[in-house]
Amino acid sequence: MGLLEESFSIIERLFMPGSLGTPRYKSLMSKLVDLRKQASMTQSQLAKKLGKPQSFVAKYEGGERRLDVIEFVDVVTALGGCTGLLIKDAKS
Repeated sequence: MGLLEESFSIIERLFMPGSLGTPRYKSLMSKLVDLRKQASMTQSQLAKKLGKPQSFVAKYEGGERRLDVIEFVDVVTALGGCTGLLIKDAKS
């Protein structure tokens, strides 16, 4: 990585926040929490269904960790939800 790319990378990390803290992302995670509760599942039960540790669920629900697209689909599917509806609601 050249000096210019490295400098931009540092600036990007400092001044261009990721989606993790945005209102839209928080709203989407809130909808996942609601979906889990509607499915009457604990974080541990969902994690077991996903083959992940309970901390995986706790971290994305608590805003400490971002879900990638595949993980998002896996979580929604495990909860019996519809990814399209959740994404549609998060557009605004």
